[in-house]
Amino acid sequence: MNNAKAGHTLIAFISQWLLKDSPPKRAYLCDFPQICQKITPGDVLLIEGRSRISHIIKSVTQSPWSHAMLYIGKLEEISNTSIQATIQQWCNCNTTTPLIIESELGSGTIVSPLAKYQEDHIRILRPQGLSVEDTQKIIAYATGRLGAHYNLKHVFDLFRFLVPWSFVPKRWGSYIFEHSGSQPLEEICSSMIAEAFQSIQFPILPIVTTDPEKNIELIERNPRLFTPSDFDFSPYFSVIKYPIFPVDEKAYYHHLPWKSKMMSNDFEVVSTTPTDASKKA
Repeated sequence: MNNAKAGHTLIAFISQWLLKDSPPKRAYLCDFPQICQKITPGDVLLIEGRSRISHIIKSVTQSPWSHAMLYIGKLEEISNTSIQATIQQWCNCNTTTPLIIESELGSGTIVSPLAKYQEDHIRILRPQGLSVEDTQKIIAYATGRLGAHYNLKHVFDLFRFLVPWSFVPKRWGSYIFEHSGSQPLEEICSSMIAEAFQSIQFPILPIVTTDPEKNIELIERNPRLFTPSDFDFSPYFSVIKYPIFPVDEKAYYHHLPWKSKMMSNDFEVVSTTPTDASKKA
């Protein structure tokens, strides 16, 4: 086995180890059928991942969100036929399957069915005031990134930005801003989505300054510095809730079908009715 083949085998092994999921927990945080009804093309979805790499990213970024992806809708909802054809080259699905574009370790930038994350805790973030035309431009941009490699080194670059410089050896200086045209394009989930929105100059977390005449100026943030939680922090994205029960009635909470004398401890549902033994105690 030559060195290159051995290196690819090692990377594949590490990727599989990092992507190993733990069992789903706290299913009440996500109602997948409701998400499918509320979501619209152009929404950014955040995932509280369960894999080893997810735990690393959440620890590095100090956030519950480890993964971001762009919802592009169903093939039948995409007006551009060339984009439809490109997506079909990367995903064998029917025209009514809800789809996302994501950058995933070991796979790079890919198209996936939304159902892939039906057991995960999902947050819907909706860009405020985004037009239908610009939504299609964002989808077109993300589609053009299909096939790009996932940049694992970028995770460690972010880590170096999040710790005090005095603790980082100078020889570890990050090359995060450097890119050579001769190198393959590499990215992570949040940077790919940030680039897609910045391609139409939609703000995420811009730097706000003023010019000498006191007029407000916005400066785009380097997309490679974005993490999934930045979309959650952005004032230009709305958090979309998806309650199972309608909440437009006055005092609706008086009519919710609570199961009496039961309580959830996250991992199990227990009775709050005292047992004979507890009564004696």
